[in-house]
Amino acid sequence: MSKALRQKAILDIISKQKLGSQEDLIESLNALGFSVTQATVSRDIKELSIVKLSDPEGGYRYDIPSRIKDKGKTPEELLKEIFSQAVISVDFAQNTVVIKCYTGMAQAVCAKLDNANFDLVVGTIAGDDTVFAVLKSEQSAIELVNKLNRFF
Repeated sequence: MSKALRQKAILDIISKQKLGSQEDLIESLNALGFSVTQATVSRDIKELSIVKLSDPEGGYRYDIPSRIKDKGKTPEELLKEIFSQAVISVDFAQNTVVIKCYTGMAQAVCAKLDNANFDLVVGTIAGDDTVFAVLKSEQSAIELVNKLNRFF
């Protein structure tokens, strides 16, 4: 079978299953009739820019690049999706909104927040599990916290 078919199968498998290792992916591909080696799967993962994310349940899983998965969705829809998967809490102090995330997820949340282009947000910064968003005023922070809390 062709490389294009194999890579399409990889994207399909990862979108439907929580796989945490190349061995799991190889087994799934073999079950579909693809005879692959670890080196082939490794190259495919790299070419497809597949990422390995920490899972809220404590493990790891492969995920499809957002540029493929997110086609056709609005920035706010994408922000809602990442919030439901990655955010623990949202609060504010004066004009700063603090978003607590599962370990390793803050940068993804921050990127989606930036892409949402909220007019009241002056800037954002993300660590491993926390996002800070600076807003124009305390009232703006309150409005954003209320909006973001509806995403849970």
